Amino acid sequence: MTPISKITQRYVAQPEVEDDEIDLMALAGALLAGWKWIALAFALAVLLGAFVALRKPLIYEANGLLQLEQSQNALAALPESMQTLLGSEGGKSEAETQIAIMSSRLVLGEAANKLDLQNFVIPRRLPLIGMLPANLNLPDPGLFTQYQWNAETVQIGKLKVPAQWQGKPMTLTVTSADSYRVTLPDGTEVTGTVGHEISAHDGDFAIALSQMDASVGREFYVGRRSLSATIQGMRGKFSVSESPRGSNILHTAYQDTDRQRAEEILNAIAASFVDQNIERNSASAENSLEFIQKQLPEARKNVSEAEQALNEYRQKQQSVDVNYETQALLERVTKIEGELSALDLKEAELKNQYTVNHPAYQALLQNRKELQAQLEQAKKATQGLPETQKDIFNLQRNLEVAQQVYTQLLNRSQELQVVRASTVGSVRVIDKAYASTIPVAPRESRIVALAGILGLIIGAAFVLIRRALHHGIKGAEEIEALGLPVFATVPFAKEAADLRQRKGDLPIFALEHPDAVTTEALRSLRTSLHFGLLDARTNSIQLTSAAPNVGKSFTAINLAVVAAQAGQKVCVIDADMRKGYLRRFLHLPKDTPGLSDYLGHERSLKEVIASGPIKGMSVITSGRYPPNPSELLMRAEFGAMLRQLDSEFDLIIVDAPPALAVTDPVVIGRSVGASIVIARHLETMQGAVRAVQASFEAAGTSITGAVLNGFKAEATARYGGHYQYYYNYRYSYKSDE
Repeated sequence: MTPISKITQRYVAQPEVEDDEIDLMALAGALLAGWKWIALAFALAVLLGAFVALRKPLIYEANGLLQLEQSQNALAALPESMQTLLGSEGGKSEAETQIAIMSSRLVLGEAANKLDLQNFVIPRRLPLIGMLPANLNLPDPGLFTQYQWNAETVQIGKLKVPAQWQGKPMTLTVTSADSYRVTLPDGTEVTGTVGHEISAHDGDFAIALSQMDASVGREFYVGRRSLSATIQGMRGKFSVSESPRGSNILHTAYQDTDRQRAEEILNAIAASFVDQNIERNSASAENSLEFIQKQLPEARKNVSEAEQALNEYRQKQQSVDVNYETQALLERVTKIEGELSALDLKEAELKNQYTVNHPAYQALLQNRKELQAQLEQAKKATQGLPETQKDIFNLQRNLEVAQQVYTQLLNRSQELQVVRASTVGSVRVIDKAYASTIPVAPRESRIVALAGILGLIIGAAFVLIRRALHHGIKGAEEIEALGLPVFATVPFAKEAADLRQRKGDLPIFALEHPDAVTTEALRSLRTSLHFGLLDARTNSIQLTSAAPNVGKSFTAINLAVVAAQAGQKVCVIDADMRKGYLRRFLHLPKDTPGLSDYLGHERSLKEVIASGPIKGMSVITSGRYPPNPSELLMRAEFGAMLRQLDSEFDLIIVDAPPALAVTDPVVIGRSVGASIVIARHLETMQGAVRAVQASFEAAGTSITGAVLNGFKAEATARYGGHYQYYYNYRYSYKSDE
C-alpha cells in the first residue's frame, strides 16, 4: 500500500525545457484533428470563388496576325557592316519599334475616332451580385426593374456633350419599347425615341439611339469620355507581341465584353497601323516630289535663257563652231556639272531624312568635293582656247548643263510619282481579327481552384494558429511536470457538459450511465484515493480548482456515488458558500439547511446532513449563502465537524470553491487530509495550476495531487507537443445573490 505522502514524494518539480524542434507528426495530427475546420474553410472559399467568378461579365478576346516585311531605305547603299551598325539604333529591333508604334496614340486614336469609341454605355447592375443572374440565365423575378438582369443592350448612334460633361455618366431610363429618358449631369431630363436625335442646351448636347433592347424601367449609364481616357482604356485591353522572337510576326489581341465589338476594334487598330505605315513610307517620295515640282519651272527657264544666249552669240559672230578638242572638253565639263546637279537633288532629299553628320550625307559631300576638283581641272584646260572659242564653249556648256538638269528633274518627277502611287507599306495583314465564342475570362475553374487552395491554406493556418495559441493543459505529463501526481484522467462526457448553466435539477452521471468510460474513470479515482488515504490523518479530501466550470462539483458528487456503491460510507460537503449547487443533484430546495447554517450556530450537524440518492451516501449542502464564508470556515466548528464526520464516515469529500478566486480552499486545506486540484483538459492553463500550488504553499500546506477532467482523446493530436506556458490569470468570482 502506498500512502499519498509517499506518492507525492515521487514527483519533484522539474524545470520546463524549451523545445524548438518542429514535431511534424504533431502538426499532421493537428491538421487531421481539425479537418472539419479545414473542410469548412475550403467549402466557403470555393463558394466565394464561384460567386466572384460568376458575378463578373464574360470577356471575349479577338486575335489577329500581322507580318512586318523588310523595308528599303537610304542605308541600303552602305556596306553591310555599316548597315548593321546603324540600322539598330539603341538596340531596338524592327518588331519592337513597330509594337511601340502600334500601341501609340496615333494608331489607337485613329481607331477610336473611326469607331467612335469615346461613347460608353454601362448597364446598371445589381450591387454585389453583378452579372450573376445573366451568367446563370436565371429568370427575371421582376423585382428589380432598374437593374440589368439578362443581357440587354443600348447602342448610341450619336452623342454630343459639352467639354465639361466629358467623362460624367448620365442615367438613361427605358420608358417604353422605343422611348427613353436621359437625366443630364445638371439634373435636367430629356426624352426621346429610338432613331431620332434629341438635343438640349442650345445644341451643346445631342443624343440619338440606333438600337435599344431592354425591358421597361432598366437604367443605363451613358456618356462620352475624352480621347485620352479612351486611348488609355484601349491600351489596357490591347496587347501585341512578336512570336516567335525574331520572326517579324506580330500577334495582336483585344479583349471586350462584346465579341463582335472586340473584332471590330482590333481590325480598326490593324487598319490604322497599316495606313500610317503606308503614309510613313510614301512621305519621303512625297517630299521629294514636292521639291522637284518647285524646281522644274526654274530649270525650264534656265534652258530657255541658255538657248537664247547661244543663238544670239552665234548670230553675232556669224555661226562660229567649236573644234574637236573644244568639243571633247565641253562634253567633259558638261558631264561633271550634270553629276554635280544630280548630287544637289540628292542632297535636297537627304536633308529631309538625315542630319549632316549621317554617313550617307557625308558620302555625298565627299563625292561632290571630288567632282568639283575635276571640274576645276577641266576649266583650267579652257584657259588656252581663243576668246571666241571660250565664249562659245561657255555658252554651249551652260545650255547643255541646263538641259541635263531639266531632263533629270523630269525623270525624277516621273519616278517619284510612280513610287508614290505604288507604295504599299511594309506591313501585311495575315489574319483578320477573330474572337472565339468561348470567353477568356473569368476563368471559373481556375478561380474556383485557386479559391479552394486558398481555403485549404486558411483552414490549415487557422487550425495551427488555434493550436499554437491554446495554452490549456494537453496531457497528464504537464501536470506531473509540476510535481503533482495525477490520480485519474476522466474522459469528457457530453451529457455532463455545462451543468452549472442548466436550470432546475441535475442528473447524477454515475447513476444514469454506470457503464460509461467516464464512470469507470471515476471508479479508478476512487481506488487511487482509497489506497492513498491509508496513512492520512483524516479520511477527508478537498476538491478545488483554479477556475470555475472545470467539473469540480461533477467530480465530487459522482466520486461519492461510486465510493458508496463500493460499500464505503461517504459524506459530501458543499463548501462553496458562494455559488455551490450540489443540492440540485439531490433535488433539494434552495433553502435547505447546510454548512453555513451549521457554522453560523443556527442548525446542528444532524440537522444539516441529508441522505444521498443511494445507501451509504450523505450530503451537506452549502445552505444559505452567507456574506462572510471565509470567516465561517476559519471557525473551530469546521475542524470539529470534520473530526466528528471522520469517525462516522469512510470518506469525506469537500467540494471547495476555486482556489484562485477566494481563500476558502487554503483555509479548508489545513483541516482535510488531502487537497486535490481539478484541471480541465485544454482549458486549465499550466500556470494556473502552478499558481494554486503557490497559494497553498504560502499558507503552510500543499496540493496533494490532481485530476485531469474532461479529457478529449480526439483532440490530443490537435494540441500535442511541448509548449512553454505563460501565466496571465484573471478571475472574477461573485455570489449569485
